[in-house]
Amino acid sequence: MSVANDEDIPQVERKTVTDFCYLLDKSKQLFNGLRDLPQYGQKQWQSYFGRTFDVYTKLWKFQQQHRQVLDNRYGLKRWQIGEIASKIGQLYYHYYLRTSETSYLNEAFSFYSAIRQRSYYSQVTKEDRPELVVKKLRYYARFIVVCLLLNKMDVVKDLVKELSDEIEDYTHRFNTEDQLEWNLVLQEVAAFIEADPVMILNDDNTIVIISNRLVDGTGPVLEQGMVVGQLMLADALIIGNCNNQVKFSELTIDMFRMLQALEREPMNLTSQMNKPGLQVFYTDGWDPAEKPTKRENPHKYLLYKPTFSQLYTFLAASFKELPANSALLIYLSATGVFPTGRSDYEEQGLVVRRLQSDLGPYDFGGVLTNSNRDVVNGDALHKRNQTYKEMHCLHPGDLYPFTRKPLFIIVDSSNSVAYKNFTNLFGQPLVCLLSPTAYPKALQDLSERGSLFTLFLNNSLMAFLFISGLSSMRKGLWDKCQEQLRKINRDIAQLLTHSRSIDQAFLQFFGDEFLRLLLTRFIFCSATLRMHKSFKETRNYPETYPPLPRDELVENLHLQKQILELASILDVRNLFLETTMDEY
Repeated sequence: MSVANDEDIPQVERKTVTDFCYLLDKSKQLFNGLRDLPQYGQKQWQSYFGRTFDVYTKLWKFQQQHRQVLDNRYGLKRWQIGEIASKIGQLYYHYYLRTSETSYLNEAFSFYSAIRQRSYYSQVTKEDRPELVVKKLRYYARFIVVCLLLNKMDVVKDLVKELSDEIEDYTHRFNTEDQLEWNLVLQEVAAFIEADPVMILNDDNTIVIISNRLVDGTGPVLEQGMVVGQLMLADALIIGNCNNQVKFSELTIDMFRMLQALEREPMNLTSQMNKPGLQVFYTDGWDPAEKPTKRENPHKYLLYKPTFSQLYTFLAASFKELPANSALLIYLSATGVFPTGRSDYEEQGLVVRRLQSDLGPYDFGGVLTNSNRDVVNGDALHKRNQTYKEMHCLHPGDLYPFTRKPLFIIVDSSNSVAYKNFTNLFGQPLVCLLSPTAYPKALQDLSERGSLFTLFLNNSLMAFLFISGLSSMRKGLWDKCQEQLRKINRDIAQLLTHSRSIDQAFLQFFGDEFLRLLLTRFIFCSATLRMHKSFKETRNYPETYPPLPRDELVENLHLQKQILELASILDVRNLFLETTMDEY
């Protein structure tokens, strides 16, 4: 944009325009440099982010203070103000991705929301420039991601409708080649919204939005007499590589559910800022690199369809930076890779017909890592020479080096049992929670909407309703069931901490609030599926390494009684066995 060509422009106003151009160019330069920063490691990027935030702070305040001069002498347009606000929203969102602190999502929402409220992009349609319309469409897509992460589903639905109208207008006005791309975005977000299998309804039939993040007081608390370890969950890798699963913006529904299970409910960092919208950027010189002083959530890496080398690089970075007395969590939601060239394996169910002691950590297969060369039509693996191991597979043995520090592994895959064959080489706490390898036919047909196992770890009650054939429920009954589930989780915590035969690794992790909730939900899942009449085969049940004591936990008679009580509240007791003891 050229400055008005007028020799009589006062020197002060000319300097204002010059200073604005400098700040604008500097902000773009710093913002574009963000993509060159390493995606792994928690320290290298902080100073650069700080400089970028600082320049955008100055730029935002500058355009506010000198709006009239910039309008008259620079020709500043509203969409340009919107672009600055959008970049600030992106900064906050990426800061959330880097720190896992959910409060920054609220700040991103504040800026994105104000752009919409003030119609900063409304005049874009009058300009005959398709690239400006694309900026607007991308803004909508980014805003939708933030709203999904904040569970603002009402806003998401409004945004999807607006985005659909914008795409229709865009493709009608311009002869573009990206129409199918944008329509795919709409399809993906629509499927994402509908992924939850159960609707919770108010009395007026409006849908209740359920948050699955940790809220103080909702998880099982440590009571007097519970002796547990002091390990804290500091880092997590959330990996998604399932074929044909609902996704949006490189986030599968399983990844989405697991990341929420590892976060606390967000709070506003600068709540006063949200009410007036964009009156200020920082009210008191606040620097995001300095707050909050206490980390509320474990740091996370979200890896969508990573290659083996990418996965290993991020894993090594997490391992290197793991603080003392801390644990690393690895969540794998991925297609199973089965051993090749062995007649003693049966892919469906992985039946081993020889002693496992004869086999090593690379003989059981594992889960798929990404390789475009080896994936044909989405799911068929390139057939390698059968004398070699599958190269694009994360084998249990690949994780051995990282068991030098406390490691908590969750595997949701058709070959999860490959990770049951661990050997704890270094004596550090090591636990693997392993999904069923197969489900009853009725549930297999709905697998693209996310795994039942991960749903149990994210929202146990919704998973329980799902396997009970319930698709909707009144809020009052939901609350009653949640109270019963809290009793069950409290009982599970008591049973686990008082067990005489449980492996000490479980107790070492049980001191952390997030891991404690995952463990209690896992045991509830395991006990429930063993009691459900549709889950008849061993491969329908989750497993662990080391094994959990069956009679003391997953088949404990008191726990089964409590689960039946939950089923009775829902009037679905007929779907469950009265006891599983007769089955063995």
